[in-house]
Amino acid sequence: MRPKYSPKNNPRVIIIQKLYGVLFNNDEKIEFPKHRFKKFIKDIVLGTIERNEIIVDELDKNLGDNFNLFKLDKIFQVILKSATYEILYKPNVSIKIIIKEYLDASNLFLNDSQTKYLNAILDNAAKKLRSTNA
Repeated sequence: MRPKYSPKNNPRVIIIQKLYGVLFNNDEKIEFPKHRFKKFIKDIVLGTIERNEIIVDELDKNLGDNFNLFKLDKIFQVILKSATYEILYKPNVSIKIIIKEYLDASNLFLNDSQTKYLNAILDNAAKKLRSTNA
């Protein structure tokens, strides 16, 4: 049985929700709730928005010709973009931790087979991104 994840316990759930709102619902004003990880959440959300084009270019470049980010579900796109931001710009955080945290958060939005696919994409992307940008 899957563990239940609450936005109060996992800041990456809030990150995914905020980014989805901005990237796909055109939310103009982003409000960050009082949370013990508010600074972290704000940093990842604003950094991902600011570097969106760079992140898309890096994913396209590193995941091969057969990979098209925009053919994936919107929630997949948001998770990949935020995880890629962390992989590229938070080198002090282990890849394993980033992937695990996003997979845990994705359980709230995706089914098991989608989570396994996300795991494969994140693992592949992380290895290539950290090795080329190290």
